[in-house]
Amino acid sequence: SDKRTLTQGGLENEGVFEELLRASGIVLKLTVTNVSPVPIQHDIITSLPEILEDSQQNEVARELSCLLKQGRRLTVPILDALSRLDLDAELLAEVRQSAMTIVPSVKLEDLPVLVKFILHNVKAADAVEVISDLRKSLDLSSCVLPLQMLGSQRKLKSQAQTSSSMSQMTTSQNCVKVLFDVIKLAVRFQKDISEAWIKAIENSTSVSDHKVLDLIVLLLIHSTNSKNRKQTEKVLRSKIRLGCMPEQLMQNAFQNHSMVIKDFFPSILSLAQMFLHSAHLAVVSFGSCMYKQAFAFFDSYCQQEVVCALVTHVCSGNETELDISLDVLTDLVIQHTSLLMRYATFVKSILDSMQKLNPCQIRKLFYILSMLAFSQRQEGSYIQDDMHMVIRKWLSSSVPSHRQMGIIGAVTMMGSMALKRNEADGGSLERPELSIECDGQLSTLLDLVGFCCEQAPEVLALYYDELANLIEKQKGNLDLHLSVFSCSSFLFPVKSLYNLDEDETQGAIAINLLPLVSQSEPGRVADETSSQRKRVVSPICLSPCFRLLRLYTGEQNNGSLEEIDALLGCPLYLTDLEVEGKLDSLSKQEREFLCLLLFYALNWFREVVNAFCQQQDPEMKGKVLTRLQNITELQNVLGKCLAATPGYIPPPATFDSEAPEGVPSINAGGPVRKRNGKESFTAEKEAGNPLAHLQSYRPYFRELDLEVFSVLHCGLLTKSILDTEMHTEASEVVQLGPAELCFLLDDLCWKLERVLTPGSTRRVPFLKERSNKDIGFAHLCQRSPKEVAVCVVQLLKPLCNHMENMHNYFQVILPNQGVVDESELNIQEYQLMSSCYHQLLLTFRLLFAWNGFSQHENSSLLRSALQVLADRLKPGETEFLPLEELISESFQYLLNFQQSIPSFQCAFILTQLLMAVSEKPMTAFSARFVFVLSFAYKPWVTSLNDVYLEHTDNILKAIEEISSVGVPELINSAKDGCSSTYPTLSRQTFPVFFRVMMAQLESSVKSIPAGKPSDSSEKLLKWNIAVRNFHILINLVKVFDSRPVLSICLKYGRLFVEAFLKLAMPLLDHSFKKHRDDVQSLLKTLQLSTRQLHHMCGHSKIHQDLSLTNHVPLLKKSLEQFVYRVKAMLAFNHCQEAFWVGILKNRDLQGEEILSQASAAQEEDSAEGSEDSVDSTVEV
Repeated sequence: SDKRTLTQGGLENEGVFEELLRASGIVLKLTVTNVSPVPIQHDIITSLPEILEDSQQNEVARELSCLLKQGRRLTVPILDALSRLDLDAELLAEVRQSAMTIVPSVKLEDLPVLVKFILHNVKAADAVEVISDLRKSLDLSSCVLPLQMLGSQRKLKSQAQTSSSMSQMTTSQNCVKVLFDVIKLAVRFQKDISEAWIKAIENSTSVSDHKVLDLIVLLLIHSTNSKNRKQTEKVLRSKIRLGCMPEQLMQNAFQNHSMVIKDFFPSILSLAQMFLHSAHLAVVSFGSCMYKQAFAFFDSYCQQEVVCALVTHVCSGNETELDISLDVLTDLVIQHTSLLMRYATFVKSILDSMQKLNPCQIRKLFYILSMLAFSQRQEGSYIQDDMHMVIRKWLSSSVPSHRQMGIIGAVTMMGSMALKRNEADGGSLERPELSIECDGQLSTLLDLVGFCCEQAPEVLALYYDELANLIEKQKGNLDLHLSVFSCSSFLFPVKSLYNLDEDETQGAIAINLLPLVSQSEPGRVADETSSQRKRVVSPICLSPCFRLLRLYTGEQNNGSLEEIDALLGCPLYLTDLEVEGKLDSLSKQEREFLCLLLFYALNWFREVVNAFCQQQDPEMKGKVLTRLQNITELQNVLGKCLAATPGYIPPPATFDSEAPEGVPSINAGGPVRKRNGKESFTAEKEAGNPLAHLQSYRPYFRELDLEVFSVLHCGLLTKSILDTEMHTEASEVVQLGPAELCFLLDDLCWKLERVLTPGSTRRVPFLKERSNKDIGFAHLCQRSPKEVAVCVVQLLKPLCNHMENMHNYFQVILPNQGVVDESELNIQEYQLMSSCYHQLLLTFRLLFAWNGFSQHENSSLLRSALQVLADRLKPGETEFLPLEELISESFQYLLNFQQSIPSFQCAFILTQLLMAVSEKPMTAFSARFVFVLSFAYKPWVTSLNDVYLEHTDNILKAIEEISSVGVPELINSAKDGCSSTYPTLSRQTFPVFFRVMMAQLESSVKSIPAGKPSDSSEKLLKWNIAVRNFHILINLVKVFDSRPVLSICLKYGRLFVEAFLKLAMPLLDHSFKKHRDDVQSLLKTLQLSTRQLHHMCGHSKIHQDLSLTNHVPLLKKSLEQFVYRVKAMLAFNHCQEAFWVGILKNRDLQGEEILSQASAAQEEDSAEGSEDSVDSTVEV
């Protein structure tokens, strides 16, 4: 304090101090201050701006800059003094650079002042460079250190030390808060700062270069500067898609700097809402993570806003938003049950919008509500009452959809009670006396459900399915001794379905399907029940009951199904299935009964395969393959029966959604479905009985579980060998047949298309009922896309084996240029193998086209998938290969299959697969193979042309090669011939080639930047090549003068001329003097093309073709603009005398004068000018 007083007293005599400075000199005085106490140095430096003369400021600034680098405790006064000095721009840049060098080492409390100085002295021209250096130097990780120290000290040190660390942490957080306040002021009042900071983040390409600072600054700019909001959103979306801002980075930002980020909560909420609308999986996931982090780290107001926003998403009707929001609420109720309990009223309001939810979403909602209701006894009681009331109302309703929701809600609620009872018994959550209350509530629910199930067999079947789903989902976490699981006579009416009364040997067990279906027919049930006094169970419940039975048995016996394994091989009691030639003699009722019986049999076999597909015993595997063979055989029979029974509506197989409206369509051949806009063809037709395609009947079959596809690990043999080995000893290898492989692959493709293909974000209209798109995918929808992708990656090795078998088969069948010898070919086998090949390629394409591979957390999964493919070429050498080489090897492996492609569809899917596997643009060689495939299917050729031209290294060169090499070969070939270089180029496919070439030419010239005075001759060369290509293509109309070709010329001719006017003419303005001959040659070549376009306009008018004449007005306008733009270019270069305008004669496509307008022939074409003239014309 004495030193401070002395300093103040000395400085009060300002005249003495000024004299001291003059006498001793500035440099000497500053040197003296180095040995002075810090407070004296502080006051001296702070007082300098008021004392110094203008001539002394630069020298003092340099000294202060050097003093700043020394790292003394004078950073704040030095920066304060420098900010008040009047310095020139060059010296200011030096001082700012000195300040930048100490950013990484400056004390945390001085950092805000230092950053403020740097930002305050930034000029617009240097803003991006300065901000880039600043964001590299700023490291917020040092601010987190006190928090980490606090965590360790809580375990090792005393309470006093912990309090000291807490104080240190608070100081650190306050400094960070002040730092971002400084940045916020700069962003608000210096418009160049926000744009420069966005640009600096955008220019950063490496994932490791991105920091928590970047995310916080983007949120800050979005919250502060409304003008840059769109740009901020664009950069943030881009960085998320590229994996530069993973979710872990955001979690670190919230965890370590929540006090700062909380100020940007409105922007966080807005961005999260926007991200949930995105079609990109990574962006959607990032938005959902923002909701979860905001709820976890912010105060009650923000938590309430988050919950309200999620509830709004659920009630919006957008399918993607709805699913993601329910998933977020599920995570919150698991991780923050007590916090979410405060806002349970908002969550409960979703019950008013249940009509918009599908069954899977209803399960999620009731799981959330049940967790809230039973997590805390007192607080959750009112939720329990509301849930009971809603479920009771739904179960008592006569509306089927309401009863379905009631069953789903009741079973989900039972599961929560059973789960809590299990945890209560373990002493972790609840008191023991709660078990009595749980039993009472369960009994009440069971009575309600039992009453409802007696009204309709569909409701009982749904109850079985929901209980089975509950056991499967909560595996190992349920108390199976509760009353809900102990009513075996109610749950498992085994004696009504199976003959298990006396003899338990396999020979005496049979599935009495035929009597069961017969008893359920109208008019027969009453007689049977009155005479036998026993309840007849509907056959609808057969498959759901078995699913529940096997899951219950597996849960009770640690996964073993030994108690019920007799049901795998036991016979099924059916009628005679030899329907060849008999269907016409049967009545309609008999045919419908036969169809009904077959649907029940197929669904039973599907559930049997689901149950036993993972059994390792070879005998069991053989029986599973036998059931798969039974399925394929029964499907053939069913197809014939359905074709003979139009209007038949099958029994339901899934019960958690409303039945599909209308009668399934029956088609005997041709296209049966579309996948991603492309038709998929099958040829399933036998002499005498056309097969009904079963694709439209998919909702009426039981769903196959993903575990079923483990059967694909079996190899591929012909059916006859499979029959002879079906009942061999356990040492024999059991393998799949082609029909069974085709059946499994078809179902797998449907599943992958449903889960891995991005869904539509189109909103559901107001008050629209639940859609039926999830019918047949109920179990699949409970898995995430990543879980499905992991399952398929595990199947890649057997899938590769099967595809190589297909390749070998077709290499033998197609030895001579793809020509099939039909005299020695089994047509049915060929069609079946071709279908398997098609589905295998489609499976690979659906997997590798999954957009989830772009997420950083899935990179290891992508590597595993590529490694499987690469390992087929280099066994044992791919473990340590970099990703680029894995992609290359996988690409080459798949490229080898082009030699055995049997159909157009396979070739197209193989092309899409290669594009999906290759993350970088395809090389000209890898794309070129597409063109040598000898097929001529127009839509296929169109797509392949697009692929080739879009991915070739030089589009202009490729177009010139096709037009100058391939087309002349076509012209000189026979009538039905094709180009030898491009076999797909024929007279039938020429319009397709022509359209693609014109479109790609127009697109490529648009990518050439507009001309500038400083441009070199490289752009002029590109335009010369483009105009030459345009001239060649336009003149092809003299040979190929069909209407489609003329329409393409008129449309893309105008677009090319417009692009030339906009982009090329500015280049010619500045190139005319330097490259006069080249410019003149280019314009003359283009003029010949414009003349031909003019002739096409006359041809369109004469033939009065409306589709062609619609293009004429805009085209003529562009041609006229071209004439006057050339005149302006010559005037700019003082050569306007070289420009003549004349009257152009009307000619036909061949250049012959149109005689009907001979009056115009009297006018001479005055465009024939001197050698230097530009031959321009207009029509008058």
